[in-house]
Formats: sequence, structure tokens, C-alpha cells
Amino acid sequence: MLWYDLVDASTSITQGDIIMECPVVAWREDSAATDYSIPEETLKTSVEYTSVDTVVMTQACDLEQGKVQYVILCPHYAMNVYREQWEAAKRQRAQNPTDKAWNTYMEDVRQGKIWDLSMLDDYNGDGIQMSIRIVDFHEVFSLPRSFLEGWLSHQDKRLRLLPPYREHLSQAFARFFMRVGLPIDISRFK
Repeated sequence: MLWYDLVDASTSITQGDIIMECPVVAWREDSAATDYSIPEETLKTSVEYTSVDTVVMTQACDLEQGKVQYVILCPHYAMNVYREQWEAAKRQRAQNPTDKAWNTYMEDVRQGKIWDLSMLDDYNGDGIQMSIRIVDFHEVFSLPRSFLEGWLSHQDKRLRLLPPYREHLSQAFARFFMRVGLPIDISRFK
């Protein structure tokens, strides 16, 4: 079964579009702002421009019907890049990042057992190569739809996740956000 379709730059964006090197505004990790009495200045000095490989998470029907002004995007990383981050996190917690642990972890991601990550298959064709990707739901970006569509109109072709894979990704994203503990009892209405 095919995971992707290749679409022209002029094609309207939809859920599951893979946008490589997407320009986004992100929060600086090293923000040294300490004067919270002027929140505008604190926020201005706390953001930076960067480019990130992303996937469109906004529902296709909302985009198609023009119901949203902003597009939600999640970052995705090549597996080898994500592994470097994973190993660094393990070492920081004084753990040994073995090949066996990595393979077990990736299998759990593949099976959907890791609630904050999802995996996308690789692609090799039409002059485009993309390795297996790890989508990370911890960081979410939002861009004005008009900006994103304008920027994409000047880019090359892009990959688009096909059903049922885009719906699978959407469900994984929803599970990440809906994990909440509810009280056991809810009082009856009087």
C-alpha cells in the first residue's frame, strides 16, 4: 500500500502534507528575559526564526472548507537524527543507550505504544528521498494559512500522506492530547 502522493506546489495544503524546512517561529531555549513587567518585550526577545521539517496536522475538512486561519504543524525528524536526541537524553539520565534498547523503543513507536511519537514510512522516488521519520507531538507550531500557502507556492513538489496513514497520524495526535485523568464520580445535578 502506498503511503504518499506527490503533489505540485500549487496544490492547496491539507492534513498530512509533508513540508520540509518549513519556516516557523519557535521559543528560544536560552531566553534570558527576566523583565516580566513589559510582557511584549519579553516575548519579542524569547522567539526566533528557524526551519523545521513538519507535517500538517490541521484536519483536511477544516482546511478544505476554509474554517481555519492558522495551520497546525508538528515536527518530524529523520530516524538517525532522532536517535542522537534519544541517546543524549538517555545519557543525561545516566542510562546506557544500547542498540537493543533503541530497537525496542522504535518497535514500540511503530506499534503506537509510545503516546507522544508516531512513525512515518520512508519514500524514494520522483527525485525525492525521505528516510523513516519520527513525528514528535511535544512541540506544535502554528502558521497563518495565507503565509504557508504563499511560501509553498514557491517551493518544489511535496509529499502528502494518503489515507489511512494520515488518519492514523491524526488519531495518534489526538491520543497525545486527550490523555487526561477524569474524576471517578461526577456529582449529580440537582
